[in-house]
Amino acid sequence: MLHPVWLRSFVTVAACHGFSEAARQLGLTQSSVSDHVRRLETEVGRRLFVRDTHSVSLTPDGEAMLAHAGLILQAMQRAERQFRAPTLRGRVRLGCSDDVALGPLPTVLAAFRNAHPDVELQITIGMTGRLYEALDAGAIDLLIGKRRLGERRGVPLFTGRLEWLARTGTVVDLERPLPLILVAEPSVSRAVVLDTLAQTDFRWQQVCTSSSHAGCIAAARGGLGITVRPQYLAARGLAPPVNAAELPVLPDVEFIALAARRLSRPAQTLMQLLFDSDLRGSWMGE
Repeated sequence: MLHPVWLRSFVTVAACHGFSEAARQLGLTQSSVSDHVRRLETEVGRRLFVRDTHSVSLTPDGEAMLAHAGLILQAMQRAERQFRAPTLRGRVRLGCSDDVALGPLPTVLAAFRNAHPDVELQITIGMTGRLYEALDAGAIDLLIGKRRLGERRGVPLFTGRLEWLARTGTVVDLERPLPLILVAEPSVSRAVVLDTLAQTDFRWQQVCTSSSHAGCIAAARGGLGITVRPQYLAARGLAPPVNAAELPVLPDVEFIALAARRLSRPAQTLMQLLFDSDLRGSWMGE
């Protein structure tokens, strides 16, 4: 067995290029450090150092052991930090827009649950506008949702590109008003679409309104009209219209995290995990 004390002495000797300095840094006697290295060499049956009166250098086997020892000690440090830290308990009330819930959120939730199994998660899925209201009312602790580019509230996580979607094979009749399927107010996606169309010569007609993106997807699959959603969300049975290039170009929207003024330790921990995860900056919906 590769004892961690032996490995730590070995790594320190390799870094210091000598036993005396390694012993000083470890707070041990030189004979103790020498004994650790000797026992490690005996355990693996290989010579790890070449010693002379002036220097200590690694053998090829020592170089290989150094790579393994570094990884082993790092893994042990991570385990010690996790199990020495006080167990996190409590509850986090997370509000999330359904497009994020269907996209990158599950990976973050799994990481949080694995690290803090005693924390209860309460997840509210809804339109971003409603989630802002819930946060302001103290009904949720954290919010993950959308904001228009240029707005300042919240901390940016990633940017999503909106695209037009319809039943596969749909050709939009551009001589008629665009048949829109949109989520109900208050909705950032809805506002973005209507603001974009208002700056064009296109006419439109709202043929269906839903309280969720899932409802919009169902209506679009039924052939009622065209809807929008971020590009990273696959929607079986839907695709950009055949003549999508002739439709107005939709802008990007920012996805943000926003916290209540006072957060519990579990909520603070989840917030930090969001900021440290791949969700921030690197998630482009690929």
